[in-house]
Amino acid sequence: MTFPLNLSPPVFLAPMAGITDLPTRSLVARFGAGLVVSEMIASGEWLTQRPGTREKAELGLGVEGTSVQIAGREAGPMAEAARMIAGQGARIIDINMGCPAKKVTQGASGSALMKTPDHALRLIEAVVGAVDIPVTLKTRLGWDDDMLNAAPIATRAEAAGIQMITIHGRTRCQFYKGSADWAAIRNVVDAVDIPVVANGDIVDAATARKALAQSGAQGVMIGRGIQGRPWLLAQIAHEIYGTPAPRIPQGAEFTDMVLGHYDALLGFYGTKLGLRVARKHLGWYMDHAGTPDNARRAVLTAQSVEETLIALPAALDPSAWDVAA
Repeated sequence: MTFPLNLSPPVFLAPMAGITDLPTRSLVARFGAGLVVSEMIASGEWLTQRPGTREKAELGLGVEGTSVQIAGREAGPMAEAARMIAGQGARIIDINMGCPAKKVTQGASGSALMKTPDHALRLIEAVVGAVDIPVTLKTRLGWDDDMLNAAPIATRAEAAGIQMITIHGRTRCQFYKGSADWAAIRNVVDAVDIPVVANGDIVDAATARKALAQSGAQGVMIGRGIQGRPWLLAQIAHEIYGTPAPRIPQGAEFTDMVLGHYDALLGFYGTKLGLRVARKHLGWYMDHAGTPDNARRAVLTAQSVEETLIALPAALDPSAWDVAA
């Protein structure tokens, strides 16, 4: 069973809106990842808003091991967006049928497409027919517990030319509540001959092994687990597939990595927007470091780059923590 473009190792980064931007994907990829996926783009907006240089760069067009994820509800715009993106150098296009957000599903796209399989297949056929590069699909188990139709959709998607399917082990109506049902993904694995990737609640090598064993999937896709730990995919790949072990930064090396990510975010977004975007990433790094509340507040309430650069090294250095403050 062959992954599109022979992606290896089969430990992939999930698309997460507002999180897996280009600087973050680049950092994860430097540690090691079989595939990173861009944040979802709406096909209609891509066609009408004439994206600028930063927005085009955001997709990682032409970057090896990067997939561009698109969403939409109409076959024509989906096909045209796919054609444009492929023409600009995309290596893989992924179709989003898994996003549970209300603003997406109320527009009859994302996981709402699982309620209308015939229409969903028309979109899939349009995208596959529009490009010569591999097209993949990401879905959930179904809309709700009464509509667990991932397997029949996957069968039809494979017949339409989809080359890989990622399944988040929840229904849309679960959002991110409860636990991902990795065993339920096996129905999809048994229904198709293309690679299936398990997604949902995979946060370390132990959960990755369980997800693979219970689902029978050929790979895993990890999302929230990388927050504050951009080396996680490489670490899991090492423990499961024997790839080279990543050098996990500690002490001053960890601080330097965080500062480098911060600088990359500011350079990509500009100072004003970058300050806001970076806060969540800095918060996750401080979660990983165990930063005490007083030092954490100093970073997250900083009003300028200069204030942040003063507060951040101390917040990541246990020897500088004044836990009594």
